[in-house]
Amino acid sequence: MVFVNGLLFGLVLAVLIGPVFFTLLQTSIEKGFDKAILVAIGIFFSDVVYINLAYFGLSQFIKNSKYNEWIGYAGGVILIVFGIVSLFKSRKKTKIIHRSVSVKGFFRYIFKGFIINGISPFVLIFWLGAMSMATIEYGYSGKTLVLFFGIIMLIVLITDVLKAYLANKLRTLITPRLFTILNVIVGVALIAFGLRMFVYNW
Repeated sequence: MVFVNGLLFGLVLAVLIGPVFFTLLQTSIEKGFDKAILVAIGIFFSDVVYINLAYFGLSQFIKNSKYNEWIGYAGGVILIVFGIVSLFKSRKKTKIIHRSVSVKGFFRYIFKGFIINGISPFVLIFWLGAMSMATIEYGYSGKTLVLFFGIIMLIVLITDVLKAYLANKLRTLITPRLFTILNVIVGVALIAFGLRMFVYNW
């Protein structure tokens, strides 16, 4: 079951539309597939840092069962809010945002992915929601928790590389309409995850 839950959450996260998504596509189109892979690696490491921050930020509360219900509700609210934001994004015209990172050399693309993913406070908030869902609703801990997030990160990394590859091959399909559809799918899925946490804590 941990594999299925990790796979589902990873797929939802993989199509989450934001600055990172556009940076990945833009890098692949303008600089090539190999550079986009480096950006994806940077995004991966940034998420790993935030997952650890989310865990250690919640760990002292998770051990105390009297906080579990409130953590569950908070996680549900976070996921629902992200879902609503995603649905609102689907109504706006999507544009690729150009961002630059002033670092030279081989590692600049890894740094670019790391920084652009890391500068958004919503990334940490999102992982806090995911962490509360994993620990409170699913009851994961120790190796199972590591496996859950490991599966999510593997799915995200694979799909990021796939996005970078397809960005050049299927450039004509990357349209505002596609982004609108993806935003709706992600929004509905995140709201469903959030509501499920409320039902679990009811």
